[in-house]
Amino acid sequence: MKRVFFALWPDDRQRERLRDQISPLAKLVEGQHVYRGSWHVTTAFIGEFAENRLPELQARAAQIAVEPFRLRFDRVEFWPRPKVASLVAAIVPTELQNLVDAQNLLLADFGVRVEDRSYRPHITVVRRARPFETQRLAQPAVVEWSGFELVESVPQPGGATYRPLKQ
Repeated sequence: MKRVFFALWPDDRQRERLRDQISPLAKLVEGQHVYRGSWHVTTAFIGEFAENRLPELQARAAQIAVEPFRLRFDRVEFWPRPKVASLVAAIVPTELQNLVDAQNLLLADFGVRVEDRSYRPHITVVRRARPFETQRLAQPAVVEWSGFELVESVPQPGGATYRPLKQ
């Protein structure tokens, strides 16, 4: 079994753009800062999945058409239940919602229980964060996307690391 999820996985250029926009605010948040190389936007959480079925999942996921879109992150919020600071996009572009819906339909075909709450795109930037008031970015961080990855969550001492599984 592997612990996996679908995600928007930023390239180095996108990570730098995000870092430049959120660093001034993230520095003010107390907690465990998430390594920039692990930043991602989860589109569909899968959880434990049989390793021998991953090739089938990847093949079916490759058939999902992704219309390019822009995601506009404009604030950093404290989420009390997981105690994280998240970079949040207030608006879900239609193209992104269509991608999330297509992924959830695919996962239902595999017998994966999908979340039934409204989708909120975000990037976790601080774990074990102390409470703070929502902070707006001085300038929104706009990132363009045209694809997604199947990502494995690998448990490590001190927290998980993430790595895309190449198709």
